[in-house]
Amino acid sequence: MKQIQILKTGITIFLIIAFFVLVNRTPADQVIKNFFYLISSPIQNILWEGGVRLSAFFEIISEMQNFQKENEGLKLKIKELLSENIQIAELKKENEVLREAFEIGLKEEFKLEIAKTSGKYISQDTVLINKGSRDGLTENLPVITQQKVLVGKIVQVYSNFSEVALISKKENTLDVKIQDKDLEGVIRGKGNLKLFLELVPKEKEIESGNLIVTTSLSKTFPEGLLVGQITEVIRSDIEPFQTAEAKTIFDIQELEYLFVITSF
Repeated sequence: MKQIQILKTGITIFLIIAFFVLVNRTPADQVIKNFFYLISSPIQNILWEGGVRLSAFFEIISEMQNFQKENEGLKLKIKELLSENIQIAELKKENEVLREAFEIGLKEEFKLEIAKTSGKYISQDTVLINKGSRDGLTENLPVITQQKVLVGKIVQVYSNFSEVALISKKENTLDVKIQDKDLEGVIRGKGNLKLFLELVPKEKEIESGNLIVTTSLSKTFPEGLLVGQITEVIRSDIEPFQTAEAKTIFDIQELEYLFVITSF
């Protein structure tokens, strides 16, 4: 019985193999393949399109990341260029100031240290400059513009900065004279960029528009620096001296580069 069963199983396997061989060698093979292709084709199309779309999606993500990196790189480059342009503009401005100072011979008259204003305090009649003790600056050094106009003097020195009291600061005084006249007096600061000329003999003639300069009597400031301009003369019959209102020559809003006179 057992041998008969083994024989039946063998015959069955043989017939199945023969069937598939026969199918592959006959037109039925095309029919069966066509059937399976017909069924699987839509599924394959869906999977294919999905794969294409997924691939395109990841390509877009990758391109966006690359674009973001390029954009960040461009922004950084723009910042670098802007910084370079600012530095170039600063150097150009500084060179213009130096050239103007050299043209009027400041470098030949005084030993100078150029500085840039880093703060302006109009209500206090002071400015801050970006040079300090590390640059060899000390208190009481005169500060001027490139046009040889007296701005003030250093009153406080820090490592990297110095505070400059304008000549118009209250309680500031200096010996002066009227330009092109043998006439001396004293300038006193009134605050708010205003000056007051005092101790001018009553018999001496002064008028609005006269320019005021420093004299050799001053130990703090060299002679011949422009101080201010008379705006109004005040005379009194009972006072032995006449006085005058005056204004500074410089415009604090335009003060950008200044010169510290370290020796004269």
